[in-house]
Amino acid sequence: MSIAVIGSNMVDLISYITRMPEEGETIEAPDFRLGCGGKGANQAIVAARLGSEVVMVTRVGDDLFAENTIRNFAENGIDTTHVLRTEGSSGVAPIFVDQQSHNSIIIVKGANNQLSADDIEAAADRIKECKLIVLQLEIPLETVYAAVAFGKEHGIPVLLNPAPAAPDLVLDRVKSCDFIVPNETELSLLTGMPVESEDDIRNAAAVLLNVGIKNVIVTLGSRGVYWTDGEREEFFAATKVQARDTTGAGDAFIGCFSHVWVKTGDIAKSLEAAGLYAGDSVTRLGTQTSYANAQEFKAKYPEVDL
Repeated sequence: MSIAVIGSNMVDLISYITRMPEEGETIEAPDFRLGCGGKGANQAIVAARLGSEVVMVTRVGDDLFAENTIRNFAENGIDTTHVLRTEGSSGVAPIFVDQQSHNSIIIVKGANNQLSADDIEAAADRIKECKLIVLQLEIPLETVYAAVAFGKEHGIPVLLNPAPAAPDLVLDRVKSCDFIVPNETELSLLTGMPVESEDDIRNAAAVLLNVGIKNVIVTLGSRGVYWTDGEREEFFAATKVQARDTTGAGDAFIGCFSHVWVKTGDIAKSLEAAGLYAGDSVTRLGTQTSYANAQEFKAKYPEVDL
């Protein structure tokens, strides 16, 4: 069960706040945590913790955060051969979480901006062994396009999480993806269409299908998940939980979906498992610290096939 995650890593700087300060105001925050994050890294960590063999293709800086990031990958069983160093800052993400578990995030891409198509070619032999390529948009778009083309050339399915939302993403250059997984905001940005109702979501998803993408999976937060391949469609209800911190829930969903799909090839089962896993993650604080391993998850949801 080998997965290649070609994407970002970040250091999460998480402040738990009572409210956002006004301009020019200084307020006290009751808690702070520092952790490993980044959409690519988060998704890789989830898949690895659930039992997938994962190779990470990414770049770190030459600062004090780099060693910690590499060590974190290794401790989670991820192949770090293609975690490359570059001059300058590693990626960082200041995150603010309020008392209602809503979060606001700033990302500084740092070394992630230097990940290139040449880095994909350097890792080509290892990526060719994989059964899925997972991508996000915290790296240069040209690198994303190169990874999509690599997957098409070598017959490797590709999952694209178009986040953070990028208005200049060219859909024609990602049309060979097997899966695209936006949230509502990203779906609206990609298609220029409203996403208020279920019919709106169907219509917007149809735009992505018409481009050529095989499966559209839209994460809808507390409303659940919508999936369509053009012939079939289904809405999956969200798990009812008491949320403490929603940071990284989308990455939890994608990492779990990727793991289960590579193992089973069953999209519906993968979506059901991913919904439960993402729901479980928001009951704990932090990003990667909120991700259960296979044993922990099975203890809570023994019916899930991991």
